Amino acid sequence: MGRARKLFGRKAVAAASAAALALVAGCSGGDGGSNGKSKDGKTVVTMGLFGVMGIKETGLIERYMEENPDVRVEVEVAGDEQTYYTALQTRLAAGSGLKDIQGIEVARAKELVDTRADRFADLSDAGDTGHFLPWKLSQVTTGDGKIIGLGTDIGPMAVCYRKDMFEKAGLPTDREEVAKLWEGDWSQYVEVGKEFKSGFGDDGVAYMDAASGLFNAMIYGHSQQFYDKDGELIHQDNPVVKDAWNLAVEAAQDGLTAKLRQFQPGWDPGLANSSFATAVCPAWMLAHISEKAGPANKGKWDVAKAPKGANWGGSFLGVMENSPVKEEAKKLVAWLTAPEQQEHIFKEIGNFPSSEEALESDTVTGATSEYFGDAPIGEIFGAAAKEIPDEQVLGPKDGTIKDTFSQGLQLVEQGKSPEEAWNTTDERIRKAVD
Repeated sequence: MGRARKLFGRKAVAAASAAALALVAGCSGGDGGSNGKSKDGKTVVTMGLFGVMGIKETGLIERYMEENPDVRVEVEVAGDEQTYYTALQTRLAAGSGLKDIQGIEVARAKELVDTRADRFADLSDAGDTGHFLPWKLSQVTTGDGKIIGLGTDIGPMAVCYRKDMFEKAGLPTDREEVAKLWEGDWSQYVEVGKEFKSGFGDDGVAYMDAASGLFNAMIYGHSQQFYDKDGELIHQDNPVVKDAWNLAVEAAQDGLTAKLRQFQPGWDPGLANSSFATAVCPAWMLAHISEKAGPANKGKWDVAKAPKGANWGGSFLGVMENSPVKEEAKKLVAWLTAPEQQEHIFKEIGNFPSSEEALESDTVTGATSEYFGDAPIGEIFGAAAKEIPDEQVLGPKDGTIKDTFSQGLQLVEQGKSPEEAWNTTDERIRKAVD
């Protein structure tokens, strides 16, 4: 899901790491120990999640337990996916200490498929899997057809923008007119930024939050980004990556960014304090923006169609092979990712469904967002979802590489030359992959 990944100081990282390790360290089966039974005889299913996946936040767990009174579901959520995944890798290597169900972020999917598929149960027989987008399911399918996770959400992208700031800069504010300003070309999005800067004046407000957000939006509109179909690293030669890097660098050097990496310290206050006018926003980001920008900015934000369709983020739920309640866990995952539940999560917090059936429902297609000026988010993100390439080539270190490029672009924003920042980024990527 491209969830909120926050970087902290060293002491905070250590504390977060300890918390996340504790999160995945608990024995499967809750307080009943390894047999998955509680003292009152109920079957206990444990879940380890991260970020805002919508599972815990929207009342679905309570509903499931009401409909299945002999089952108790225990959910623990880590806010920081990067720390969560580090802990998950440790427990997968040890083969113990895992929850019955573990969340999987899409950027980690390929690595788990290639290296830890044996630790996950096969979900190909967990109810009807035919309702998922074909490319979504393929991201967690092994060469021999084993499915290690079922999809929760996807991340079709749009551009969130501040109507009041656009008006002050002399730009259109209507979402359809705004979309036409940059239609079909991300370079036009940058050109609009130059107009914004000229019209808005020197008032401490940047056009966009971060160069890295633009970079991500551009690369995720293509089938291949950092790896080719053979699993070879291609970031250095892929024109898609180089074009995205160059345009993001241009935006940074022209002073169009607030120099705030998304989900890092400073970004949330930037939303609350109105430090920037636009942010490339996957569907799942709307909930975060509305929470952090707060009631004072309700109605000032709106959503416009992005120059090109792309997918950033998305998650899965996997069941551990050695879970003592594997069958009950598989049943729960199938229920949580069914079209009806995906519709419910979208309605409640805006996470966009990975189920084709849910995507075509009235709940999704007719959805609007009151916070974002009653923007027709179902229509906007639904159209973006249809533009996502049918084939999504993932690599084992996609998440790490994306984070490294974000760090490299921040170096440019801090004044380093693009050449030096690129070389540093390339060196870090190769070291991380090796």
